[in-house]
Amino acid sequence: MTTKPTDRAAAVRRAMRSVVAEHGFHGASMGAVAREAGVATGTAYTHYASKDDLVLAAYCETKAEVSRAATEGLDASGAPGERFQALWLAYHHFLKANPDHARFLLQVEHSPYRGPAHEAALAVEDDPLLAEVARPDLMVLLLPLPDEVLYDLSLGPAVRLAAAGADLAPGQLEEIAAACWRAVTTTTPAR
Repeated sequence: MTTKPTDRAAAVRRAMRSVVAEHGFHGASMGAVAREAGVATGTAYTHYASKDDLVLAAYCETKAEVSRAATEGLDASGAPGERFQALWLAYHHFLKANPDHARFLLQVEHSPYRGPAHEAALAVEDDPLLAEVARPDLMVLLLPLPDEVLYDLSLGPAVRLAAAGADLAPGQLEEIAAACWRAVTTTTPAR
């Protein structure tokens, strides 16, 4: 019987997310991340030239995981507001089930990594969440705001609520999703 070799680069990215979620960036030295990943510090540097490179890779991986989870099973034929509501709820559900992802995203959002991380995530091709947002029927409804503001007003609350471990009733989550939709669009979602 053979076992699949461990993907050490993936283990290092997961460890970065976990350590940052628990201790912030100041507690996330390459040595601490390597220990969490169960690899030597040199191994971490073999895959990532610097902590900055590792943070960006972990951020892009995290955003990709959340994006896939949020858009999986999304009814493409629904009205834009209905799709947004379903996407928002799935986004929050995934982050609530994976609180390290939410806390890591919050740490990045409130750090000097924010700009480079957003640029790196936006440069990823075939991101299903970005493809959904770029659909013409949705784009025409978005307010002419900077991308960062649109993100903060639309999906930012889902991240913060999940990171805080807030226990809200499904009806409350739907109300929050509807409020986020109203904050970034010129129309309200169909109920």
